[in-house]
Amino acid sequence: MNSIKYRFQAPEEARRFANTLVQALPWMKKHSGKIIVIKFGGNAMVNEELQQAFAEDIAFLHYVGVHPVVVHGGGPQISEMLQRLGVESEFKAGFRVTSSEAMNVVRMVLQGQVNPEIVALINEHGPMAMGLSGEDAAIFSAEKMTVEVEGQTIDLGQVGEVVEVHPETVLDQLEAGRVPVISSIAPERGNAGTALNVNADLAAAALAVALGAEKLVLLTDVAGLYSDWPNQDSLVAQIEVAELARLLDSLESGMIPKMRACLEAVEGGVPTATVIDGRVPHSVLVELFTDQGIGTEVRAHSE
Repeated sequence: MNSIKYRFQAPEEARRFANTLVQALPWMKKHSGKIIVIKFGGNAMVNEELQQAFAEDIAFLHYVGVHPVVVHGGGPQISEMLQRLGVESEFKAGFRVTSSEAMNVVRMVLQGQVNPEIVALINEHGPMAMGLSGEDAAIFSAEKMTVEVEGQTIDLGQVGEVVEVHPETVLDQLEAGRVPVISSIAPERGNAGTALNVNADLAAAALAVALGAEKLVLLTDVAGLYSDWPNQDSLVAQIEVAELARLLDSLESGMIPKMRACLEAVEGGVPTATVIDGRVPHSVLVELFTDQGIGTEVRAHSE
């Protein structure tokens, strides 16, 4: 620890800092003891400063009595490795088409690289994080899925959609005072020897419902949902599930899984789900511990 201490020189500076802490107090009380599922993804996963900020946010939540659960994908790292190995990769309707060859790479990257890196970053702040795969104790169970593109049914290969969640392993980790960090791979229901690549946003939503989480937070590379993209002034601060359901099919393909995840979480009983900008350092803390929050919040009914 650095032995050089900085002290406030001006009373006004100290007062501003104290006011910031005090404003967070009601939110700390609200979230203390609650489970919050956070999907870690996008640019925050590959930018070192943002990685460190995310790890600090998770440690902060842990130490103030919140129970964070991290679910992650690894799109940028998977794409880089597939390109390096010369394995073809394409996206349809926001989902990666995953051949058996590509699935081997997905598994290797998520479980052998990304998950241990996230765990190590968080554990720099204390031994709290525990890495898990969605395959462990069949936390997730999935079935193969297809998508409709311009009226055609597209086979996505080894891509799955969560159909069952067994949260006991995650709850055991929380009970032991740990932060579960879970990769979004799932065994195929009825065929446990086959692994499926599950969209991490949708996996996080399913887990949030199964855990009875207070909130779902999805980190992404945009500021939130825009009602008139690319008009930057059309950022939606809050939206009800009925309105989101009406808009869902008209959204940009990359936003559909994220907003669908929010929709499914809130419809499943999670009070709120929020898409936030993971490019903003400490965006998790801004969302959870300020009156304004950040990004687009989905809830059953507007306040």
